[in-house]
Amino acid sequence: MLKVENLHQYYGGGSHILRGLSFEVPVGKVTTLLGRNGVGKTTLLKTLMGLVPSAQGTITLNGADITKAPSYKRVAAGIGYVPQGREIFPRLTVEENLLMGLATCPGSAKIPERVFDMFPVLKQMMHRRGGDLSGGQQQQLAIGRALAFGPKLLILDEPTEGIQPSIIKDIGNAIRTLAESGEMAILLVEQYYDFARDLSDHYLLMERGEIVMRGAGEDMDADGVREELAV
Repeated sequence: MLKVENLHQYYGGGSHILRGLSFEVPVGKVTTLLGRNGVGKTTLLKTLMGLVPSAQGTITLNGADITKAPSYKRVAAGIGYVPQGREIFPRLTVEENLLMGLATCPGSAKIPERVFDMFPVLKQMMHRRGGDLSGGQQQQLAIGRALAFGPKLLILDEPTEGIQPSIIKDIGNAIRTLAESGEMAILLVEQYYDFARDLSDHYLLMERGEIVMRGAGEDMDADGVREELAV
């Protein structure tokens, strides 16, 4: 679904942030991107979303080159993005936040029931303002908003950050269900090692803007990924 080839990115006076990244994110699988703070994970996601232009390399979504496409066209092409920190609209209701996820869809589009099947609390709180929800409920709302239009690729940036354990489990179950549906590819950026290991079909480990390790999720412990993150 997503193919990245030889991707480079620079900041400011020429600081080399992304250094020739190449990887694929297949449909029906969870691909997890790991790395300590400051290795370039967020820059990579911003580049994938078109928030910053790539300096070199290509980004292909479902066979189409989107390297130069603006952000709104990438969303229309099928990328759903759940940013770090959730970034829901606090003054809008839960329903209005979810409807924002349908902004690229025809006017008659409705919030799919799948969102409420995964996160029942959202249906119970449809008319509450997003800012009145707990952190975990806001994360569920952010994921539901990204799912509303039926993305082909779902990108999640540290969805467990600051979330209570019970909701982390619900989010993990939702991610696995989405992958097993075979309808989308999932790119998960995560610092919580156990959560990432339990969900990963494939993993990528970044260090200093490069992918230094990759492999099957089931091999993460044997490959010493936890130790690499702790260094």
